[in-house]
Amino acid sequence: MDIHRQIRGLAYQVFYGLPLPMRRHIARLVSPKYLVGAVAIIRDSEAERILLLRQPPGRGWGLPAGILKRGELPAVGAARELFEESGVRVKPGDLTPGNPNAIVHPNGGVVDTVWFGAVPASSTKLAVDGGEVLEARWFPVDALPDLTWPTARLLGIYGLGPRAGELPPSIPTGTYGSPFSDSDSRAAVAPVSGSPASGSSASGSSPSGSSASGSSPSGSPASGSSPSGSPASGSSPSGSPASGSSPSGSPASGPSASGSSASVAPVSGSPASGSGGGQ
Repeated sequence: MDIHRQIRGLAYQVFYGLPLPMRRHIARLVSPKYLVGAVAIIRDSEAERILLLRQPPGRGWGLPAGILKRGELPAVGAARELFEESGVRVKPGDLTPGNPNAIVHPNGGVVDTVWFGAVPASSTKLAVDGGEVLEARWFPVDALPDLTWPTARLLGIYGLGPRAGELPPSIPTGTYGSPFSDSDSRAAVAPVSGSPASGSSASGSSPSGSSASGSSPSGSPASGSSPSGSPASGSSPSGSPASGSSPSGSPASGPSASGSSASVAPVSGSPASGSGGGQ
């Protein structure tokens, strides 16, 4: 047997022989850390418009988003941030996970879970605090205002906005789109060369894996566990599930993207969600 395989096997035996709290502690020490957030893309159910926010310094428009609270489910966090920033109430169960549901921003150390919803604009009052958010407005999908670059990039992944189809090279080959319209909102992804960015899992639990555990962000992305995204705490030295509480993963400390996510795609560049929920 190859000497490297023997050493690796021995390392696994030693690691799994340790108490679970110690395995988690080791995993947190050696794994990259990610903040987890939630982003809400809300459509006007009466017209082809989406809700955008203008936040300080006001040079571009973004999406409702913020950091998840500890132990908070991603869909719950998305609904909370949406209400806090725009005054729009949507039940977490009425939000639909995007495909991909989680966007990993390796350069920014943020995982954004993306959620779609719809409300009738004519009967939905918009309310902003004038501090964190300066203005909230509905814009036609085909006539969006100047967007912050993280917002334009994130919408483009789902076939929306001026960068529809202009996907980061780290996005796997496939077809992605929003649930708004099967025909109009889908963006075909051309095959790309190169492997995905490293550290694409939401939180790591293995000494050698690249997954991360994080407190949460969100432009969401999120302080707290995330409503949709990747698994919670794991105990494998080779990169199994991450730490972070999640609706479908095993509990762990720190937020993580998990739950009913459709898929997780790494995105190069800084996070789409800023701390405090700015896109």
